[in-house]
Amino acid sequence: MSFRGKLRELIVALEFKKGDKIIYPNHGIGIIQDVITTTIAGMKQSLYRMHIYSNESTVMVPVGNIGEVGLRPIASKKEVDKLFRFLRDGSIDTYGDWKGRYQENSEKMRTGSITQVASVYKNLMLLSEHKPLSYRERKMLDRARYLIVSEVALVVDSTEEAAEKKLDRAVKISIKSALASSA
Repeated sequence: MSFRGKLRELIVALEFKKGDKIIYPNHGIGIIQDVITTTIAGMKQSLYRMHIYSNESTVMVPVGNIGEVGLRPIASKKEVDKLFRFLRDGSIDTYGDWKGRYQENSEKMRTGSITQVASVYKNLMLLSEHKPLSYRERKMLDRARYLIVSEVALVVDSTEEAAEKKLDRAVKISIKSALASSA
């Protein structure tokens, strides 16, 4: 089973309640404002009404669709520690052609997994050491950075600036290692 499939299975088993902080893939941190029941096309359906902080929007997601959407709880401190080990480890996926790389990275961003987002970030940071990124890849890099930094800052109760510095140090170690092994 794919990573995304496992993630969906795990998330479907979860239930969120009012006040829970969540991650909405590609948008970042939000909060469950309410769980409402409404009638859609003649059928009663329960929906999560969420406030997404990054763009100050309200989003509604059917409770039964959280797996497909990729909605997940905020990472734990243990998961953040694991994330930084991954960020420092020097293993960075590389792709030959722009189209394949962009499609793969887009899919990883849509999973909502902080580790998959970090994989995209490491890949694009390494690529930027060799050549300028395209406009779309630069936007993806900035988005990945925002998603990682905002979640890490929330989880470890630090400022975004402190989370950025920690991210920069970890990725710098990884890139240095990757460049040394390819030399």
